[in-house]
Amino acid sequence: MNLNILIIGGGVIGLRIARELHGKGVHRITILERGAVGREASYAAAGMLAPNAENDRHDDFYDLCAASCSMYQEFAAEILAETGVDIELERSGTLQLAFNEEDSKELNARYLWQREAGVAVEHLSAEETLKAEAFVSIDVRESLFYPDDWRVENRKLLTALRRYAELNGIKIREQTEVRSLISENKRVVGARTDDETFFAGATVLATGAWTSFIKIDETPLPVEVKPIRGQMISFHPPQNMFQKVIYSPRGYIVPRSDGRILAGATVEDAGFDQTPTDAGTEQLLTSAFEISPALANFDIADKWAGLRPFAADGLPVLGEFPGYDNVHVATAHYRNGILLAPMTARLICQKVVDGVGSKYLDIFGVKRRKALDAKG
Repeated sequence: MNLNILIIGGGVIGLRIARELHGKGVHRITILERGAVGREASYAAAGMLAPNAENDRHDDFYDLCAASCSMYQEFAAEILAETGVDIELERSGTLQLAFNEEDSKELNARYLWQREAGVAVEHLSAEETLKAEAFVSIDVRESLFYPDDWRVENRKLLTALRRYAELNGIKIREQTEVRSLISENKRVVGARTDDETFFAGATVLATGAWTSFIKIDETPLPVEVKPIRGQMISFHPPQNMFQKVIYSPRGYIVPRSDGRILAGATVEDAGFDQTPTDAGTEQLLTSAFEISPALANFDIADKWAGLRPFAADGLPVLGEFPGYDNVHVATAHYRNGILLAPMTARLICQKVVDGVGSKYLDIFGVKRRKALDAKG
């Protein structure tokens, strides 16, 4: 296919879209990244694939998340064969814990609607919870177990997607910040940096928290996205302590195959400041020790922060810009960029290459965003 496509943004969404496009026969693909590929929100994430533990109701967003999660098993096998990189898809499931009366009330309400919706979920007593994860606090009252909520090693996922691009002739330009898109006769024909111009037949914006900085000529984009800082810490005990991702209403821990334990995450409206703070670290320690007091025996091995792209209602913005048929956006994934990457890539590529729409492109489209902004 002779289509020339420009992808602006080299996080998990942009890289996954590039792979999907290449798989559909597009071989002229260029990724422009303002910094280093895969080093922003995607790199700072915990890699959880948790449509059930993280959604409070059965709606279109839940369906989108669940469908995307279900694609990971096949994708993990494919990307391993293509690149030799194991993204460490772990399917041991997720626990959601309750520690007080209010936690239990919310947990049991969640259990009821999820059972009615057909979600795979099990209710565990305190004894059953401790049998499943021996290092959980003895103060746990009960839990929910989600066998279909998984996890990946997000940094290895990024390594795999970058290697796929390099092996298949997908061009990557780092330290290349796009200032504006260039339009002619209501079509976007390329993108401009401070000192270069890139031309393309179609453009995809996967620009995360920086989406609102880009203009079409001198006109701001009809998409409002802001950064929400998420801080995390990790421990590295001498033995593997946990098998599952474990949530409480105040935080979570994520085990890695090498023994590390990630604890997250803060939610802070702090602009573009990615600096970890003492207050953030203290909050993470408190929530981690509530889940497992045994973690207090270990020093913090690392701390970091990332900027999640957030739209006004916390939902992704996907699809065409109004008035332009060759520029698409895939942004505002907020806490679900890793989870939603497969479905986002499929939806965007079907529209770009085949002209095939989707109800999700309507539900989460830019026109919906513009309407919501006007109401706000």
